Order: sequence, then C-alpha cells, then structure tokens
Amino acid sequence: MGLFRSTAERKARSMGVDPERLPPGQYATAKWPVLQAGSVPSRADFATWTFRTSGAVEQPLELSWDAFRELPSVEIRTDIHCVTRWSRFDMTFRGVPFQEIVRLTRPLPEVEHVISHGEQGYTANLPLGVMDDDDVLLAYEADGEPLGLEHGYPLRLVVPKRYFWKSTKWLRGLEFSTVDKPGFWERYGYHNDADPFLEQRTVF
Repeated sequence: MGLFRSTAERKARSMGVDPERLPPGQYATAKWPVLQAGSVPSRADFATWTFRTSGAVEQPLELSWDAFRELPSVEIRTDIHCVTRWSRFDMTFRGVPFQEIVRLTRPLPEVEHVISHGEQGYTANLPLGVMDDDDVLLAYEADGEPLGLEHGYPLRLVVPKRYFWKSTKWLRGLEFSTVDKPGFWERYGYHNDADPFLEQRTVF
C-alpha cells in the first residue's frame, strides 16, 4: 500500500468513514471545494428559466421552474468524488429522479447516451445505462439547503457513481442521443467513463 493510500485511509477512519468507500487516489474531506469550467453564472431569472429535454424522445419537455418543482422528488444520501482527488461522504441531495424525466419524455428505443447541458455551453456525456439508476437526480437541494450558486444553483445533475465533473452544474437540459457526444472535459482528454473506483481520470 502506498503512502498516499495509507494516509488517506487513516484520515477516512478519523472521520468515521470506512476506507473501503474511498476510491483509489482519493482523500476524504468535510469541505465541498468549488471547481468549475468558466465563471459562476449570475443568479437564475425564474421568469425566463426553463428546463428542456431534446433529441430522440417521444415527448420533448420544456418546463418552467415552478413546473419543474411540481415534479415528484426524492432525497438520497451518497458519497461524491471529484477527479481532483477529494471525496465527500454522506451528503444528502433532494431533487427529481432522472427516471421520472425518462417517464415523462419517453426516449426512443435506440437512445444509448444522455448529454447534460449546463450554462455557458458546458456539456457532459454518459451512457443511458449509467444514468438510469435510482441514485441519479436532478438536484436542487444539498444537505437540506438550496444549492449554493457556486455549486450549481438552482439545478444540477448528481451522478454519484462517476467523478463529479459528470454531474453538470447549472443544468438546463438533457439530450437523449443515439450516438455518444464527448462533453467539455472529455474533449480535453478526460476519460469518457469516469468511474472513480477504476480511477478513470484521463485517457493519457
């Protein structure tokens, strides 16, 4: 076992976290560091804000903020892992399950990928099979409070089983696609799959 790993495991234990929950190359933190591509957008104007689904779907959606908040919601408790090596444990998120969006928008059978679209042109790509999980949310609360602006307010994707760059902040839409479309970081060499327990950070 390397020095980094043994040190990281000791820190996790000191925080009451089972080291088996810590992916390779990660360390536990009680903080929630702020990282993003580009600047933090200005606060949303809910008079014009919309969430959309597009692509190969039977029923494209265009929902106002009020309509989005009327959708069924759930709360999950989960760990999150950033490619910059920090992991935060036992966070709670509340939001609309991705599976509810699937139910409403009805992707066509040939859909294989979902492209999440955020503000400022940011995108991230994942297979539909990864997104179609009970713990994938379109979240508007974290740890019992509305998302902070720097963490994606008013809405972000949460995909706990992947590095957190896949959990698009300031989410504005989901595109259901028959082909893969590498997102912002993938075009810069980040790994397409981004599984933290396989340490899929980059393709180099």
